Amino acid sequence: MAFRAIRTIAPTASRQLAVSTRTFAAGPAIKSAGSQYSSLTTGALCATVLAASLTLTADPAHAAAPKVDPAAVKAAIMATIEAEDERRGDGTSLAPTLVRLAWHASGTYSKADGSGGSNGCRMRFNPEAGWGANAGLATARNFLDPLKAKFPGLSYADLYTYAGAVAIEYVGGPAIPFAFGRTDATDGTTSPPDGRLPNADMGSPAATAQHLRDIFYRMGFDDREIVALSGAHALGRCHEDASGYWGPWTRAESTLSNEYFRLLKEEPWTPKAKKHESGGCPWKGPAQYESADGSLMMLPSDLALVQDPKFHEWVLKYKDDEELFFKDFAAAFGKLLALGVKESTAGSTGGAGGGLGGLLAKLMGFMGL
Repeated sequence: MAFRAIRTIAPTASRQLAVSTRTFAAGPAIKSAGSQYSSLTTGALCATVLAASLTLTADPAHAAAPKVDPAAVKAAIMATIEAEDERRGDGTSLAPTLVRLAWHASGTYSKADGSGGSNGCRMRFNPEAGWGANAGLATARNFLDPLKAKFPGLSYADLYTYAGAVAIEYVGGPAIPFAFGRTDATDGTTSPPDGRLPNADMGSPAATAQHLRDIFYRMGFDDREIVALSGAHALGRCHEDASGYWGPWTRAESTLSNEYFRLLKEEPWTPKAKKHESGGCPWKGPAQYESADGSLMMLPSDLALVQDPKFHEWVLKYKDDEELFFKDFAAAFGKLLALGVKESTAGSTGGAGGGLGGLLAKLMGFMGL
C-alpha cells in the first residue's frame, strides 16, 4: 500500500489448452486408468473439448482477451526495472513505484456499485491523473510506455497491474496471482470521485484507523488484509515533492520483507522535528514520525496499526512470521489487482482458475479425468 508519498507466473490459458488437448489425445492412457468414462473414444473426448473451446471463442468477452506471452512481458518488465536501477546506482529501485502504480490503479473500487478498480485504467486521464494521491506516478507510466508499444495486444490496465505483480517478485516477494483480460477506457469520464485512496493522517489515531477501515472495507478487505497490504511499506520512500512527507520506512527499501512490522514494534518513534537536509532546520511538513537517528520514518497511518488493538494483533503475527506475511500479502495484493474485473472477462495465468484453461480443467474434473 502506498499513500501520497510490491515468482513464477503460472501458464497461460492457451498453454493450459495445449496441455489439456494432449491429455485427451492420450487414448490408451485413458482406457487403462479404469475410469468410468474409459468407454468413451478419444475422438468423442476431443469433440467435447473442441465444443467447449468453440463456445468460449464465440464469447466476445473471451475473444477480447489479449493474446500476449506473459513470460515475455514479465522478462521485459524485469529488464526495465533492472536497467533503471543500474542507472540510478544508489540502492533505490523503480520497483516500489510500479507497486504504487498498480495499487493506485486498482484501489478506487467500490463493492457497493462495482465502480472503480483496475479495469479501464482511467488513471491515465484526468481527473485521476491529477489527483494528489497520484502525484509522481507519471514517472512509472512513462517507463511502461515503451513496453505498451512492444506488446500492442496488452492493455494499459493489464500492463500497469502486471508490472506491480512482477515488481513484487523482483524485490524478493511472493508470486502474485494474476489474470489478464482488462480493457482500457478511452477517457476519464467514468472515473470514480476523488477521495477513494487512503490518507496518511486523519488527525488522531482513532480517526486514522477508522479511515483505513472505511477505505478498505469499501473495497472488500478485512483487518487482516489491511495490515498485510500495509507491509508493502517495506518498499520505497516518501518524497516531499509528491506527498509532503519524506523518507524511507526501512533500511532495505528495495527488498520486500517483514522488516516494516519489526520496525513498527521495536524502533522508538517520535514526532519528526527537523528537516532532513539540515540538523538545525525545523520540519514544517505534515506530521510524521522518525527513528532515533532520523534516517527512517513512519506515517500516522503506520502507527495506527500498532495503536489499534485489532490491527496490532496482525502486526505482531507478521513481525514474527515472514512466511505468513508473504502468504497473506500475495493473496491480498492479487485480490487488489483484480478489483473491478469481471471474472468472465479475465483469462487466467494462474491462481484464479478462470479463462479457457480453467473451464477445461473443471470439465476434466467433472469427467473424472
